[in-house]
Amino acid sequence: MKRVILFASLLFACGVAAQAQQADTTVTFTKLVHDYGDIAQNSGPQTCEFEFINTGTEPVIITNVAASCGCTVPGWTKEPVAPGGKGEIKATYNNTASATPFNKSLTVTTNGSPQTIVLHIKGRVVAAESK
Repeated sequence: MKRVILFASLLFACGVAAQAQQADTTVTFTKLVHDYGDIAQNSGPQTCEFEFINTGTEPVIITNVAASCGCTVPGWTKEPVAPGGKGEIKATYNNTASATPFNKSLTVTTNGSPQTIVLHIKGRVVAAESK
């Protein structure tokens, strides 16, 4: 009986140690907010980029980027980013809506730390002048 308890304890300790040795995948963005400023209504989609750096010791994978609305289309680096490497998230905002300020978000999901990062785009759509 003592052997069974000892064996079970050993297995438990190995499991705890394995979880403690998780890979170091750290994502660092150069900016978290992009301000378009004033953009003319119907001037066409506006695209900005958010650059990130893998500051960890293991490859980082962007698993998903979700926009807060259908007026913003995300794009991102699909392949793993090696330690010290760079990747990017692109946000394309369709400014055909009414002339109004906007503040949209992109939720980035990674295999790293932090696992979820929220990026923001903002600006003001100004009415196109009629001729």
